[in-house]
Amino acid sequence: MSRIILVPILASDSNSSDSWPRKGTSCISPPETKPQERKPSSFSSPLHHAHPLTAQSRQKLIADGLSTVKFVHLDVTDAASVKAAAQTVSSAEGRLDVLVNNAGISKMGVDQHPESIDLATIREAMETNFYGLVQTTIAFIPLLRKSDNPVILNVSTDMASNSYQAREGAQLHLVAYNTTKAAANSYTISLAQELKKDGFKVNAVTPGYTSTKLNFFGQGGKSVRAGAEVLLPWALVEKDGPTCKFIDGDGKEFAW
Repeated sequence: MSRIILVPILASDSNSSDSWPRKGTSCISPPETKPQERKPSSFSSPLHHAHPLTAQSRQKLIADGLSTVKFVHLDVTDAASVKAAAQTVSSAEGRLDVLVNNAGISKMGVDQHPESIDLATIREAMETNFYGLVQTTIAFIPLLRKSDNPVILNVSTDMASNSYQAREGAQLHLVAYNTTKAAANSYTISLAQELKKDGFKVNAVTPGYTSTKLNFFGQGGKSVRAGAEVLLPWALVEKDGPTCKFIDGDGKEFAW
């Protein structure tokens, strides 16, 4: 049986200078064959398309062999939008097998020094990176319970690791981004422990430094495709796979 996967993808948000906007579109990807029968690069294509949803991008998905991809409007900070998206998925598919929480904002363009950051910056990041993730997850858990192998994958960052940030010589102490992503990691742990008895696999994965609009296409990072390929095995984790893990860009366990 094919898996039904919900993955937020990049969509333009005219009200924000951030590049992983919370307001946009998600895609539901029901592959036509079993995941193990498809090449990972083919199956993971929805994760690769990090660009605004336009008629052109729709055609690109179809050209890449993803004719079964469907699109759902979803603003993770808007309860009504999240509820409507869940209803849309329920009507279209009847269940959800995998939820990939990928929406987020970095606020890297504004001051995030711990001694001078504006609280409004933290609140804005928290609305998307933490509250939005929690709100979206809770809304889709009933649909995930209808799956015989429910998976929740929270896309994280190296900077969400308190252990990593506490090391000697650590840099990029971006208070709003790091704090809110660390909070999401803490939620991941709680959720994984709570849902383990019900067969859920809940993990966080940091793809590592990846060049996207979120970091102004910083030099030296992985391509979006390479970052997506780090996530793929954890979106397709099997019933006997691990849960409550934080995984780094090399596929190894990372310190929370």
